[in-house]
Parts: sequence; structure tokens; C-alpha cells
Amino acid sequence: MLDQKVADLLNQQINKEFYSAYLYLEFANFYETKGLDGFANWYKVQAQEERDHAMLFYQYLHNNSVSVTLEAIAKPECSLNGLSDPLKAALEHEEYVTSLINTIYAAANEVHDFRTLQFLDWFVKEQGEEEKNASDLITKMDLFGSDPKSLYMLDNELAGRVYAAPSLVL
Repeated sequence: MLDQKVADLLNQQINKEFYSAYLYLEFANFYETKGLDGFANWYKVQAQEERDHAMLFYQYLHNNSVSVTLEAIAKPECSLNGLSDPLKAALEHEEYVTSLINTIYAAANEVHDFRTLQFLDWFVKEQGEEEKNASDLITKMDLFGSDPKSLYMLDNELAGRVYAAPSLVL
């Protein structure tokens, strides 16, 4: 049986992951309006990943006989003006999600919930990758974003990203 605090944090994370999906759809929407379909594709794939992350938490709770409480998903509130704004907001958001995962991890560790720690190990690794990807996009935009031809090539590169479901076994 899961510790109540750990279960509550895991349940709250479901909402946070769905919010992340909404946020990334907002970023995709921004880039669609700018004619940058590759950037939009990148964030649509990100949104799919976040929805799957939410479902992993959902299934983990059910696998441990914990009822899930779904809450309202907040509307993303962000000011997107320049082409780099979503990229910077994404990095900030991924750092926030990392802090949430770390909080759950610490709570599980405190009560010696080794099964939950093992489940969360995948998310700890995933967050490292997410932060690096977000940081790399900012670097690329800083390097190439002011040159239309380079921006076009970067957009084409991002258009090639395809969704791959997570391979975490619950």
C-alpha cells in the first residue's frame, strides 16, 4: 500500500503532466501561426509525451490500488511574442517539472517506498533529457534563428521528429 503523501503527490503529478501537454500545445499553436511547422511539430510531439507521462502515473496508482482523482487542467498563461519565447518557457517549465519529480522521489525515499523509487527512476532520467533538449533548442535558436535560411533548416530538422511511446514497464 502506498503512503498517503506519496499517493497524493503522484495523483497531483497526473494533473501537472496534462497541464504540460496543454502548455506544449499552446507553443505548437504559436509556431503554427508563425508558419514554423517544424517547431509546431516538435511541441505537438512534446504534448503527446506529456499525455503519456500522465497516463503512466495514472496506471501506476491503479496498479497499486489507489483511486485517481482528476482535477481541472489550468489554461496555460504565457506571453509569447518572440520566436525564442516558447523555447525559454519550455526550459523553465521542464526545470519546474524536475522539481516536482524530485519532491515525489524524496517523499517516497523518506518512507522507504522502493517500488515507487524504481518507478520514478525513469522520470528522473527523462527529466534530464527534457532539460537538455530544451536547452539545446535555445542554443540552436540563438545561433541560427536570426538568419532566415538557417531558421528554415532548423524548422525542417524539427519537422522530422516523430513520436515514440515511452518504454517504461509498470
